[in-house]
Amino acid sequence: MTELKKVTTHTLDANGKVLGRLATEIATLLRGKNKVGFTYHQDHGDRVVVKNADKVVLTGNKATQKKYYRHSSYPGGLREVSYKEMSEQHPDRVIRLAVQNMLPNNRLRTGWLKRLIIETGEPHA
Repeated sequence: MTELKKVTTHTLDANGKVLGRLATEIATLLRGKNKVGFTYHQDHGDRVVVKNADKVVLTGNKATQKKYYRHSSYPGGLREVSYKEMSEQHPDRVIRLAVQNMLPNNRLRTGWLKRLIIETGEPHA
């Protein structure tokens, strides 16, 4: 008999938390590594809701020195955005990229990232 997966929702507050430590906690919950029946080739993860994503902090000089790179696959197509610009325009993308880079690059990663919900600012009533 197949056992149904029980997906629970974890709510995390990112207010004042360090980005890397928050991302490892999220990645662990999304993969289901905290559960007893964890296996590497199956998806046992839970849903994670992150609130106050715009209030995450970085240690040291990373807030001024960190850069995000992307390339368009055309010659001269390398684009870079600083952490300051990214956190002002897309604070949710900062957390999503950190979590995405901590997850293994396989077929299960897209399913894990779909269960990650990131909210910025105060929730609407």
